[in-house]
Amino acid sequence: MEREFRYTPADFEQVRQRVYQMAGISLSASKDQLVYSRLVRRLRTLRLADFPSYFLYLDAHPEEAEHFVNALTTNLTSFFREAHHFEYLAQYLREQHKPGRNWRIWCSAASTGEEPYSIAMTLAETFGRFDVPVQLIASDIDTKVLNTAREGIYPEARLESVSTERRKAFFLRGKQSNAGKVRVVKELRQMIEFRQINLLDQNWGLGNALDIIFCRNVMIYFDKATQHKVLQRMARLLPEDGRFFAGHSESFVHANDVVRLIGRTIYKPVVKP
Repeated sequence: MEREFRYTPADFEQVRQRVYQMAGISLSASKDQLVYSRLVRRLRTLRLADFPSYFLYLDAHPEEAEHFVNALTTNLTSFFREAHHFEYLAQYLREQHKPGRNWRIWCSAASTGEEPYSIAMTLAETFGRFDVPVQLIASDIDTKVLNTAREGIYPEARLESVSTERRKAFFLRGKQSNAGKVRVVKELRQMIEFRQINLLDQNWGLGNALDIIFCRNVMIYFDKATQHKVLQRMARLLPEDGRFFAGHSESFVHANDVVRLIGRTIYKPVVKP
């Protein structure tokens, strides 16, 4: 297939090295076409002649790193994806909550917002109100999807996995020019603090303690060494009875010194003697 821009194996390898250094993402050799299709848009936008010119531009303009990483991250998500996690979360909170206790939950791969809003809906239902005793932080490396998440506006078709009761309680239907869209109610949006966080950053700015971490379908983009490193840092933020939720295709058998499986893709930190 003839391409608009010359694209060599060396170009692809350059992308693989850079995105690994910047975001810890380990691209497989089969992703060469995906890389081309994602980055060629940046070449057109910047009116560059080829990929080597883009790499020079990337070196000379640090702000381009954000566009580079955004272009290569995949953001497939939906409301109440892996529903058993939210059922477990509700039960766990009902069993563990005590008067006066305040919780901290981190959703570390917020994407376009469906996951943190699913957590927020679960919290509102569990506590029976919007002003819950929970600080819910939702982050992503991709600033573009975070903007979508903050807005909380979605095509109505995205609510297929949301019950009628939840649609009525947590969403507003658009009218006229916004017909066919829905928006998360203000009270639910205000429950979430959205931040941009790169999991490879030295300082996540989260303080020293969390109770629950959702890190689903992120680790699959990291190699084993990076997975172990990130898991260690996350586990240190959790108490002995903390919980770590992973994605359905993720397994941490290689990190059983850090987290222990206690349910279906649900882990707790390993307590060091």
